[in-house]
Amino acid sequence: MISFSEMKKGMMVEIDGQIFQIVEYNPFRMAQRAAMAKVKFKNIKTGRTFERTMQPGEKMLRVQLEPQTAQYQYSDGDLYYFMDIRTFEQITLSKQVLGDAVYYLQDGINVQIMNYKGQPVTVELPITVELKVADTGPAFKGDTAAGGSKPAKLETGLEVKVPLFVDVGDRLKIDTRTGEYLERIG
Repeated sequence: MISFSEMKKGMMVEIDGQIFQIVEYNPFRMAQRAAMAKVKFKNIKTGRTFERTMQPGEKMLRVQLEPQTAQYQYSDGDLYYFMDIRTFEQITLSKQVLGDAVYYLQDGINVQIMNYKGQPVTVELPITVELKVADTGPAFKGDTAAGGSKPAKLETGLEVKVPLFVDVGDRLKIDTRTGEYLERIG
């Protein structure tokens, strides 16, 4: 159990049998009252969020997730296949478990599958991935990074805003935490 004062952004807790991640933790104090905190929770399975004001003395069950390093192999419809890099066992995850992570998966990428009581609940991606531009407007000579942006669709279906000089076929470094363009690789 963790108390209200021990909570931190990113921690996993159990509420009513469901696993939630603490997305935001904002402590505050009202005049003549004990400290409280506004906490925003995200349901790991559904992706839905809710806010709750926590009082001193409230406790929650902290969830310990077991990481499992796996390599992405391929997808078939809404099922995604991974291989445990230690045991070489095949792991199948649904699109629902992966969520937006499906937009960053490419052959051979290593991920951390986070398990709770033997069941996969979420996937942790590398901080950045390199993806190829599949479709975007034309690039023009003289366009610079400070000159504006345009939408681009990447090989995995992810859509990002890119500088005007980016063209189809370019490889881009993308931040998996924010889904933003970082730099052009080539």
